[in-house]
Amino acid sequence: MLYYLFKYLEQFDIPGAGMFQYISFRSSLTIITSLLISLVFGKQIINYLRKKQIGEDIRDLGLEGQMSKKGTPTMGGVIILASIIIPTLLFGDLLNVYVILMLITTIWLGIIGFTDDYIKTFKKNKNGLAGRFKILGQIGIGLIVGLTLFLSDDVVVREKISENPTEINIQTTENSDYSGNTTQVVTRDVKSTRTTIPFFKDNEFDYAYLVSFLGKYKQHAAWIVFVIFTILIVTAVSNGANLTDGLDGLATGTSAIIGTTLGILAYLSGNIVYADYLNIMYIPNTGELVVFMSAFMGATIGFMWYNSYPAQVFMGDTGSLSLGGIVAVFAIIIRKELLIPILCGIFLVENFSVVMQVTYFKYTKRKYGEGRRIFKMAPLHHHYQLKGYPEPKIVVRFIIVGIMLAVITVVTLKIR
Repeated sequence: MLYYLFKYLEQFDIPGAGMFQYISFRSSLTIITSLLISLVFGKQIINYLRKKQIGEDIRDLGLEGQMSKKGTPTMGGVIILASIIIPTLLFGDLLNVYVILMLITTIWLGIIGFTDDYIKTFKKNKNGLAGRFKILGQIGIGLIVGLTLFLSDDVVVREKISENPTEINIQTTENSDYSGNTTQVVTRDVKSTRTTIPFFKDNEFDYAYLVSFLGKYKQHAAWIVFVIFTILIVTAVSNGANLTDGLDGLATGTSAIIGTTLGILAYLSGNIVYADYLNIMYIPNTGELVVFMSAFMGATIGFMWYNSYPAQVFMGDTGSLSLGGIVAVFAIIIRKELLIPILCGIFLVENFSVVMQVTYFKYTKRKYGEGRRIFKMAPLHHHYQLKGYPEPKIVVRFIIVGIMLAVITVVTLKIR
């Protein structure tokens, strides 16, 4: 909103109004505003939740310090949602299709998570929202995102071409290097199902390769494959973040690291000079996503102020489902979804630990008549708790691993 206000005021030569045209300036204001909302209003929301006795109902699983968390206010994810949505509305370009998609994702998954928390807290139903409804909601947002990226004319990839073909969308772009020299590059904007592969020199993978046997129909079929992959990725990462939210500060700390990395990748992918230098896909208008991700970073870091050990508030599914969904959709938009197994390695391992535990238990129960376990408890962070590691040490070590994975993710841009 302020973006459009100052864009209007700029025509009257008001000093400083032009600053709002710079993504870096608006991103700085966004992260500051997001931090202030989460820190200042977060305390008031926590006090309100405590006053209304909206506390966590803890099942005794024999974990050290577990029962001391009973009654801690939950549904604190509303702090995260407010800290993301309000600054984005204030400083973002609300006509940008990517920003619109991120806001829809945040609100959509926030509503699903809020419904789950509401049923658990107010209806006193420990099972919360039925799992099939959660999955349907995640499939729904995945379908919306995938189809929008397919159908919207604003979603394109700009690619270089060696000669001037007959397409009407040919553009000549001037690129300036750091020495001040200017070169002219012939480019075109195309609808594309290409994405980034880590570690490879020719680091682009086209979903059309998977349906190449369809001949002339492969490009249309590729979008179907793309939409299916979008649904799977959104569902997997959203649930992974949800499973990771089991220790104080773990999900928020990990998400903040992932968000920072994705923000860097979005800035590079949306800047024609850096994209050309790093030989990565240039996706016009994705630079605006840096504003949204700045709000995400401010929200997660600010929430950690109250969520770090010992937690004064839990985010609940209101926050965790949204965080995972935001990460997934953001990565898909900037065509970095194949980097998710590296960048979101913590979420992936937490997810797999549950799948492995359940699968192995069922298999051994059928074979031996008694279920056996790979881990002492799943998700993985509880395994280390039962091994005697203090909760803060587990969280810090997981965050350190998350930082290492983030560094590897960024390094993949040049290591190839």
